[in-house]
Amino acid sequence: MSKSVIILGAIALLCFTATRQVRAQEEAVPPDKIPKAVMDALRAKFPAAKIDKCTKAKEGDDIIYDIEFKQEARKCEADIKENGTYVNYEKAIEAAALPKAVRDALEKRYPKATLTEIMEETEVTGKDEKLSAYEVVLVTADKKDAEVRLSPDGKILEDTGAAQPEGKK
Repeated sequence: MSKSVIILGAIALLCFTATRQVRAQEEAVPPDKIPKAVMDALRAKFPAAKIDKCTKAKEGDDIIYDIEFKQEARKCEADIKENGTYVNYEKAIEAAALPKAVRDALEKRYPKATLTEIMEETEVTGKDEKLSAYEVVLVTADKKDAEVRLSPDGKILEDTGAAQPEGKK
């Protein structure tokens, strides 16, 4: 029995240490400490950006700056590498701008939900930009919060909500 207690303790310590390392990798960055290359990239695409929040984290070999900002009163976010290369960016949109397939998928998964925030995500690869997903924050009919990420054709990519997986009740 003491072996299992030691093993469980070691596993718990390992999980705790791993969690602390992930949290330690992300750190807040004041706007005046954002590297020039990152700011130049942000201003090139969003010249009127008013930064609300910035964090940086190491992802693989890259340091990524996650910047939340407003561009002419529209909420936006951008992930930009330390060298000024875009990973992606998001812009808030109205529910009416969602494609029918996305609206239908949301209604099927969360009938009568209230959509509280909708972001259109664009992936950037070199000079190519491609609409990649919609991130929707909503409140379900039974007052639970959920965030759903969907492809432009309505396929659910991620779902943090309380809905049962499709086909299971």
